[in-house]
Amino acid sequence: MDDDAPRRTVLIKLDVPDQRRGDLHQTKDQFLYCANRTSEWAWRYDDYCTTSKSKTQDALYDDLRDETDLTANLVQKGIRRAIHAVTGGVEKLKKGKKTSQPAFNSWSVVYDKRSATFNADHATLSTPNGRVRAEYVLPPDSERQEAPFGRYYENNDWDASSATLQYDEQEDTFSLHVTLKNPDYAVDRTKRQEAESPDDHDKNGTVLGVDLNVTGAFAVTSTGTFIGSADSLNHKRDQYEQRRARLQQTGTRSAHLTINSIGSTFSSSQALSPRPHGATTGSE
Repeated sequence: MDDDAPRRTVLIKLDVPDQRRGDLHQTKDQFLYCANRTSEWAWRYDDYCTTSKSKTQDALYDDLRDETDLTANLVQKGIRRAIHAVTGGVEKLKKGKKTSQPAFNSWSVVYDKRSATFNADHATLSTPNGRVRAEYVLPPDSERQEAPFGRYYENNDWDASSATLQYDEQEDTFSLHVTLKNPDYAVDRTKRQEAESPDDHDKNGTVLGVDLNVTGAFAVTSTGTFIGSADSLNHKRDQYEQRRARLQQTGTRSAHLTINSIGSTFSSSQALSPRPHGATTGSE
């Protein structure tokens, strides 16, 4: 599926059997171990960091399979998460900014359709002790159609491609941030990822929580709206910078007006953009 396809992220709370909760915690520990081992290997020296996913995987994959009980795909996801963060750190170094080796300690595990299945009312998640079946805690039928779950997850036009499993220690609950793609969906890419109508934010649109994970939705409001993802925002930022550079080279009055226009639109859409918590790539 096209990597540039529009995305939506839907939060789904999970009902995990008591006897399998430990398996998910064990998966998280080993997944973060893979990410941190990769970060240590890839960073090494500030002036020589490895950002090649294939080179890193060739060097570390077999060892990490031996050192953990994770399936092949989860090991690969841990490696890729680290290399993504290392690459971001290298970009900071190139710009003369202070940064340091990425470190991963927040509770999260990245799944895709090889390590998880996303079904109508439940998901199955790969762990060192076999698959865990977790039932979805769904909105009431009367509310489901208008909720993100009904609008996107239950919509056949949107395909669940990956998910980030997270754990809320205070509430002792697990949840999936499921990313869905729709290559045929027409979208204005200057808008925020999820909210499509003013009504999504006008009523009690208070931001209740922030998920700074690299791949998941990063903000949730009291209406259940999820705003953007770190990857999505970084991609938009890169697109904006490239377009602005081209317009500046043009030097016309029209180009100047266009720069001002897209700049204000971009700024408003990034107002809530934080630094991903999945990686600590600098000291501020």
